[in-house]
Amino acid sequence: MTTAETDVPESATTPAYRDGNVLRWLTAYTASLVGDSVYFVALAWSAHQAAGPTEVGLVLAAGALPRAILMLGGGVLADRVDPRRVILGSDALRCVLILSVAAAVAVTAPDLWLLVAVALVFGVVDALFVPAIGALPPRITGPGQLARVTGMRSLSMRLSQIAGPPIGGLAMGLGGEAATFAVAGLLFAVSLPLLLTIRLRPLAEDADPGERADPGARAGKQPEPGTAREDLLDGLRYIRRHRLIGPLVAAGAVCELGLIGTLNVGMVLLNAERGWGPSGYGFIVSGFGAGAAVSAVLLTVAGWLPRAGLMLSGSLLVCCAGAATVALVPTLGTAVVLAVVIGLSAGLFGSLNNTLLQTAADPAYLGRVTSVVMLTMVGLAPLSYPLVGAAIGAWGAAPVFVGCGTVAVLGVAVTLSSGAVRHAQLPRPGGTS
Repeated sequence: MTTAETDVPESATTPAYRDGNVLRWLTAYTASLVGDSVYFVALAWSAHQAAGPTEVGLVLAAGALPRAILMLGGGVLADRVDPRRVILGSDALRCVLILSVAAAVAVTAPDLWLLVAVALVFGVVDALFVPAIGALPPRITGPGQLARVTGMRSLSMRLSQIAGPPIGGLAMGLGGEAATFAVAGLLFAVSLPLLLTIRLRPLAEDADPGERADPGARAGKQPEPGTAREDLLDGLRYIRRHRLIGPLVAAGAVCELGLIGTLNVGMVLLNAERGWGPSGYGFIVSGFGAGAAVSAVLLTVAGWLPRAGLMLSGSLLVCCAGAATVALVPTLGTAVVLAVVIGLSAGLFGSLNNTLLQTAADPAYLGRVTSVVMLTMVGLAPLSYPLVGAAIGAWGAAPVFVGCGTVAVLGVAVTLSSGAVRHAQLPRPGGTS
C-alpha cells in the first residue's frame, strides 16, 4: 500500500474538475461503474441463454439480496477501515471474480448454479463497495468542492448508464459471454492503479464538519470502536439525533419509496397503456436522463447554490408534482417534457441531499450514513415495484401516479418542518460558509 494516504491533496480551493486527485478518483469510479453495467449485460444474457426469462430474474435477484442485507455492515466497515482500501479490495475481488468467470465460460457453457453463485458473491462485494465510495469524497477534496464532486459523480453515473450497455452488447456480439465478462473484469482492473494514486486528507482536517451545513449540529468526538453491532447501533442513533442528517435521510427514504417504483415500473406500464410503443418509452427515459445530466452539469460548474435547504425542498416538490401529473398528459411530447423536468428536479434534489449529508456528517460516521441512504434505494424502494404494478393493473396508471406523487410529497413536509434543513447552506468553493 502506497503512503499517499498521509499526503494532503491539492489546494482545497482548486475547482474539483481541475484537481488531479479528484480526476483520478473520478476516472477509477467511472471505469468501475461501466464495468458494473457490462457485467450485468453479461450476467443477464448468460442466464437467458442457460435457462430462460424466469431465471434471468432469479439470477439478478440473487445479487440484489446480499447487497440489501449486508449494506449496513458495509457502512460499519467503511467507518472502521480506510474507505480507499475497502474500494481497492472490492474492485480487486470483482476483477478476479469476473475474469475467473470469463475463463470458465470460455471453456464450457455456464450453468445456472454458477451464475447464481457469481451474482451472490458480487452482491456481497457491492455491499462493501457502495458505502465506502460514499465515504470517500470528503477525504479527497475540501468541503467547498463537495458540491462539484457530487455533480461530477452524477455525471459519471449517467455516462456509465449510457456507455455500459452498448459496450456490453458489442462485446457479446463479437466474442460472446466470455468476452463480455472479460471486458467487465478488465474495466475493474483499470480502476486499481488509479485508486492507488489517490491521496487522502487526514481526518483531523475535518473538525466539526456538521457545523458547515448546520451550525446548530455538533459533530461530536469520534467514538471508540466497539463490536460491529455496537457500531451499527451507534451509527443509527447518530443519524436519528442529528438535526440535519436525520430529516435528510428520512426525506430521501420517503422520496425513494414513493417515486422509484412509479418511475421505473409505472412508466413502462403507462407507456403500454397509452400505446406509445418502445420508441416512446425510450424518449421518456432519455428525457429523464437528460434532465438529470443537466442538474449534474449545473452543480459541477457552479460549485455552490444559495439556500441549499430550501432549494432541496423546492426541487423535491417539483419532482413530486411532475411524477403525479405525467400520467395525466395526453401526448407523448408533453410526457417527454415532463420527464426532463422530473429528471432535472430529481437530480438536483439528490445532489443537494448527498452534498449536505457529506458536509454535515462526522467522518467517523459517513460510511454508516451512506449505507443507510443506499439501503433505502436497493432495499426499500424495490419493495414498491410489485405494489405499483398490481395497483396500475387494478386501477390504471393515472390514479397510481397521482397517489405515489402525493406520498412522496411527505418528504417535502419532512424537510420543511426541519429548521436545520430550511437553513442549511453549502460551503462556498472559496472555503467560507
